[in-house]
Amino acid sequence: MKTKLILGTLMMVAPMLLLVGLGSPGTGNTAPGSGDFKVLAPISHGNLTIFPVVAGRTHDTSDFLTLDEGIRSGEVVVTEVGKMHTMVRRPPTNPYRPPSGAQVNTLVLVNNSKRPLILLAGEIVTGGKQDRIVGKDRIIAPESDPVDLSVFCVEHGRWTETSAKFESRNYLMAQPSVRKKVMEDKNQQRVWDEVRTQNYNIAANTLKAQPATPQPSSGGASGLTGSTSETISVTASAPLIETESATSTHTFSGVMLDGAGATSYAKVRENKQVEAQVKSIADPVEKSFESVIKQLRDQNAVGVVVAVKGRIIWADIFASKELLTKYWPKLLQSYAAEALSASAGSGDAGIKTAQEFVENWKTTHEVVDSEPGLYRQTEMTGDRFRAFELTSLLPKQIFDLHLSKMAE
Repeated sequence: MKTKLILGTLMMVAPMLLLVGLGSPGTGNTAPGSGDFKVLAPISHGNLTIFPVVAGRTHDTSDFLTLDEGIRSGEVVVTEVGKMHTMVRRPPTNPYRPPSGAQVNTLVLVNNSKRPLILLAGEIVTGGKQDRIVGKDRIIAPESDPVDLSVFCVEHGRWTETSAKFESRNYLMAQPSVRKKVMEDKNQQRVWDEVRTQNYNIAANTLKAQPATPQPSSGGASGLTGSTSETISVTASAPLIETESATSTHTFSGVMLDGAGATSYAKVRENKQVEAQVKSIADPVEKSFESVIKQLRDQNAVGVVVAVKGRIIWADIFASKELLTKYWPKLLQSYAAEALSASAGSGDAGIKTAQEFVENWKTTHEVVDSEPGLYRQTEMTGDRFRAFELTSLLPKQIFDLHLSKMAE
């Protein structure tokens, strides 16, 4: 029988010494703490709709460090596997010895700070031999030795070092459709396929919204521009069509897209036209969200439910409003990118549907991945949803840090 404990506003699977029986998966029980979540009226712009989620109680998360904070301060270092020997703090009792060369699905991270570090699935680090995306939510201990960090590549094709260390950017988080492939499928080829699809959709929809001047295939161009690679043809009235030629040139309605950009998630998101379109979606939502939260000073905004084209697709919920605030800029950008890449399909999800989404926790299967005394990640499969919950197991900090839920 599965057992759980209610601690605060976020659900969590408790340590074995603190169990309170609440029934097994599939019995229809709601998640611990889910009754404390209240979904507010939606904020919409274009294809994107955000439902703020507030909670009656929260936790103190001030001791936790985010990846952006750690890399910006220099206290967190991420590098390729082959450079691990330069990062060892002290000789470990049973040293992990990975292959000497760089590996596509492995990076090494060291947390030199005195605070535990949170990593969220979907966070992107750029640099090294390829840009990578964090594969799962986890916590890294303070003053850690080098940690084997499971990642996926989001830049198929490049394998030349641009920098010894990786960077993290406040706005760069994978959109939900890419995060879903990373978290659910855990398959590099499927991640590459999804990145490719979303890059093309973003570029095509950007050009539809802001037509660019066609450029000759032999030279550079403004907007989505660059060198030669593969031929991609996109028209406003037809679905994406892909063909290849000997010269392999990326063209989007006559506009060049460089070969690296076609397979690099970060490069497409950094394109000025794409940035402008994402910003045009995110900015109005951000202003409205801030206005709503200011009016609700006594309520704790801990997360959001996300809908695209009227269909609920995702939810991110945190242990505190402070933690949501830290991640909010990059999360909102990711939701806006998802709205920009949206194609066919629509729905009419409202506040009632969103509330039901955060209350439905009838599970049929659960998988737990844990580092005792540090964290536990629980993957839950249920009635038309998949969810991942990150629980801190640190002394005096036993509570859920982050809950992500995706519609199936």
